[in-house]
Amino acid sequence: MTAADHRAVPRQSPSSGSDGPSSGGDATPPDRRRVIRRRLITLTIIVLLIGIPAGYLMISAGQSRRSGKDKEAEAAAQGLREDWPSGMQRRIFELPIPGNAVGVQYYETNNWKASRMYVKFRTTSAGLDRFLSGAGTGRAALETGKVTIAERDINITGWYFGPGVDWAGTVHRNKDPRPTQDITVNMTDPAAPVVYVVSAATP
Repeated sequence: MTAADHRAVPRQSPSSGSDGPSSGGDATPPDRRRVIRRRLITLTIIVLLIGIPAGYLMISAGQSRRSGKDKEAEAAAQGLREDWPSGMQRRIFELPIPGNAVGVQYYETNNWKASRMYVKFRTTSAGLDRFLSGAGTGRAALETGKVTIAERDINITGWYFGPGVDWAGTVHRNKDPRPTQDITVNMTDPAAPVVYVVSAATP
């Protein structure tokens, strides 16, 4: 027999029928593996979508509290600023400082509970009346011998409210969100009273 008499027989792929090798009854079908994989991915995404924002909020809340305390401590360390508060600050805290005021000092603190503006200035008798009237109160509301600045605010500002001074004070309250002002005046020289104010606003 010559080489020409041999016919090439095409190579056949293994049969997928019952006579072929078994794939094993315990193996997980490819489709089922894909379903399980998709479910795991979906579950992971859900956990991330819920867990990350929740953790961020907790961290932000903690940072906000710490930031508020840090700012307040920083303001206390710096002390009162020798300047006028801005026009916006005066409007927000309802502090109508008279135009003839001298020795104006202030600073502002903010935290998650309240914002406070501390102001001290010297004015004239008429200037005091203008300030009290603009704040929504009057000289008649001042109680002789009364200091209305809280101990907490005294510790922050370093203001002195001891004996030997003719003090008079009042607390002017407003409904939220308008601020409440604790006003104490040094009336030792009635012609040149010194005004101390803590205006607190709750966000």
